[in-house]
Amino acid sequence: MSEPRLLVVGSINQDLVVRVARAPRQGETIQGGNLALHPGGKGANQAVAAARLGASVAFCGRVGREAFGAAMLAGLNAEGIDTAFVAQDPEAATGTAVILVLESGQNMIVISPGANGRVGPADLAPLKPRIGRFDFLLLQLELPMEAIEAAASMARAAGVRVLLDAGPARELPPSLLSRLDIVSPNETEAETILGRSAGSEAEAREAARELTARGAREAIIKLGARGSVWAHPGGFETFGAFQVPVVDPTAAGDAFTAAIAVELARGRSRPECLRTASAAGALAVGRMGAQPSLPRLCEVEEFLRANPPLRPSAYRSRHK
Repeated sequence: MSEPRLLVVGSINQDLVVRVARAPRQGETIQGGNLALHPGGKGANQAVAAARLGASVAFCGRVGREAFGAAMLAGLNAEGIDTAFVAQDPEAATGTAVILVLESGQNMIVISPGANGRVGPADLAPLKPRIGRFDFLLLQLELPMEAIEAAASMARAAGVRVLLDAGPARELPPSLLSRLDIVSPNETEAETILGRSAGSEAEAREAARELTARGAREAIIKLGARGSVWAHPGGFETFGAFQVPVVDPTAAGDAFTAAIAVELARGRSRPECLRTASAAGALAVGRMGAQPSLPRLCEVEEFLRANPPLRPSAYRSRHK
């Protein structure tokens, strides 16, 4: 089986992480734990996750010309990721994310886009001669929409499958949805796109169907601890999540998305993809930080050996 080849066009952030007992109220100052610095950004997280799962990965984006940018590039290179298409912006700082991790296991994130906000179609031009060699293009919504649409259009023209992780939450234009092979929001992001709730399994099925009706070929709704729903031309798959203690959910969705692309590129079935992706996400929530939490293939395989398939009612196929 050939090595999966993925291209990620996306964001690179320096994450500033603090654990807190609870979220502060307006005007309130509270004491948190020690500040931790971790590499992050949804694009970079997915690139690292895919590389650790055994894919050959190239990355396109921007960082600043300062210490954070140098550290982010060094981290990607250390993972074996091709950073030839990452520009060092002379006028903008590297993107940053301030993340509060609550004792409940939930998080609150504020992003300063920095150089990510300056990625445009011109950054994609060097990719054109090479884009046809990739199995998948992975996109997220932390870049300007113009760049996201241009990347999706370029990939589709070259016959490359396109997977969009629809976070952070924002509306999606029909022109983008029609270029997507797979769109994958969580329930909050699906609600933003569609204007209605997608929190229950039944609502998630309807949301996934509507996303395909709006132009995407397939749609995966991530429901966190309640699993995931995948709508496709033959029906849909539902997979219940592995129940594990939650330390920090940051990047768990990125681990899930990367695993879907890697396993599809390997030729796995949709149920197999969901099981592997769910395991990758389960491992990620058990560790602090974005990229430090992302599991390697051997860890996912060990987890799956230790956690047999879920009961049939949690793992099934249906037709529309």
